[in-house]
Amino acid sequence: MKGKVLGDILLVKEDQDDLQELLKIPGVNKIAKLGYISGPQRKPEVELLWGEGTETIHKENKCLFKMDVSQVMWSKGNTAERIRLSKLINDGEIVVDLFAGIGYFSIPIAVHSRPKKVYAVEINPVSYHYLKENVLLNRVDDIVEPLFGDCRDVAPQKVADRVLMGYIGNTHEYLDVAMNAIRDGGVIHYHESVPEKLKFIRPVERIKSAAIDQEVEILNQRIIKKYAPGVYHVVIDAKIGIRC
Repeated sequence: MKGKVLGDILLVKEDQDDLQELLKIPGVNKIAKLGYISGPQRKPEVELLWGEGTETIHKENKCLFKMDVSQVMWSKGNTAERIRLSKLINDGEIVVDLFAGIGYFSIPIAVHSRPKKVYAVEINPVSYHYLKENVLLNRVDDIVEPLFGDCRDVAPQKVADRVLMGYIGNTHEYLDVAMNAIRDGGVIHYHESVPEKLKFIRPVERIKSAAIDQEVEILNQRIIKKYAPGVYHVVIDAKIGIRC
């Protein structure tokens, strides 16, 4: 396949001469060219090549995600991590998702696990709009509470059994927010893009530095995908212990 399918939209990276042939792909009604993704809100550059509108509903892991592909991004490379987390949460846990987007992690967790509450924080107004729609679309409004704004200002404090940090960029600058949100003994799922030689060194050092006087136990560390030449997207599961 020459691109990736999200809902009924085929996203390609180059102009196509055989649009009619591509429209034979089951379920595809629109074709769009995906350019650069830029800015702190990760807005994609999209040109519609065929069809009308760039809004769609994508299904993954028995969850529905409504989105506008010209306004918000979707990474298929994170699929395995979304599935992993959706099976990891224990019954009755409280989860704080600091960078919720349209519900990438919050929705599967609410659908497939039995958390008591998921606080889903999002600063991008477009993503927040779709986050709210996806909460209703998946009928998890009794579990997921969308919170609009900067996580520094709106994330709840000292309530979380788990804190999700699924954004990569300047994620480490928000580790103090995660430490303020977590309960003693809670787990932080920290994402970072890291040069290969530092892939399981720098993220752990940053977590331990942010923990200050708290014990840190590394439960898991894994590569999600190759992010760029010589750079990997990794996730670290770190249990934050009782203060010394």
